[in-house]
Amino acid sequence: MNNKVIKRIIELILLLVVLSLLTFALMYLAPGDPAEKRLSSQGVAVTKEVLNAERARMGLLRPFFVRYGEWLWGIIHGDFGISFKDDMPVAPKLIKGLKNTVVLALSSLMFSLIISIPLGLVAAVKKNALIDHVVRLLSFIGNSLPNFLVSVLLMYFFCIKLNMFPIIAEGNLQGLFLPVISLSIPMIARFSRMIRTEVLTQLSEDYVTGLRLRGVKEKYILLKNVFYNSIGHIFTIIALQIGVLMGGSVVIETIFRWPGIGKLVMDSINARDYPVIMGFVIIMGTIYVGINLLSDLLNKVIDPRVEV
Repeated sequence: MNNKVIKRIIELILLLVVLSLLTFALMYLAPGDPAEKRLSSQGVAVTKEVLNAERARMGLLRPFFVRYGEWLWGIIHGDFGISFKDDMPVAPKLIKGLKNTVVLALSSLMFSLIISIPLGLVAAVKKNALIDHVVRLLSFIGNSLPNFLVSVLLMYFFCIKLNMFPIIAEGNLQGLFLPVISLSIPMIARFSRMIRTEVLTQLSEDYVTGLRLRGVKEKYILLKNVFYNSIGHIFTIIALQIGVLMGGSVVIETIFRWPGIGKLVMDSINARDYPVIMGFVIIMGTIYVGINLLSDLLNKVIDPRVEV
């Protein structure tokens, strides 16, 4: 491991520490009282004495940096604290939700790549032909549609009108189908357009002209040279999209009631369950910076000229 990679890892760790401090500060300054919310949800009459006792029990009366230091030390050791909502450990909740979110995100990503890579290649090879115009039009429409609108339309037609899928996803394969389609449509639109642009850039390079002059078949040039040289850029796109996908699935999981980490954090926001929210932010931040570092290292392996 060279010095640049070590330096990059240290920078990412410092970034996560800053993120943790900002997250804790925002939860500290957020409106609403978790203790009052908890007592109200339990049907307890909220008096000043009862409220102060509950705040003390939840550790809300201690100084800011004492609470932050204890929380950060626990995070470092894998302890995400105790839920304000039900006094259960936060880590098992996050792990269970994260598993379902990873299944949803990776399924959507794989489906999007299977569809978008051929579309992007064909659109680039058949530039300005009918198929190119169709792909570009569909990508524009798909990129313009918000996820929640796509979700509602799919739910209306497939769940209510056709009765093919359950309205509430139950964590099984059948319940996974519509959330995957909802997340995939905008990604297919973005991926196919970006792949088309990258392939067109490679097709305009001098090495492609040289291969054609030597009589190399167009199919071989496209698959063995052009697409291979585009992989680095495509990896970067995918890496950035995974981070967005993991955090952006909140709306989809809420609409379809998919038992992922997004639904968990939405429920926690409503309940003022700050330990769960802060744990979610830290996990998403770690995943995002980790994937970006891995993407840069893969690009370095593919093309040694790339700086990490």
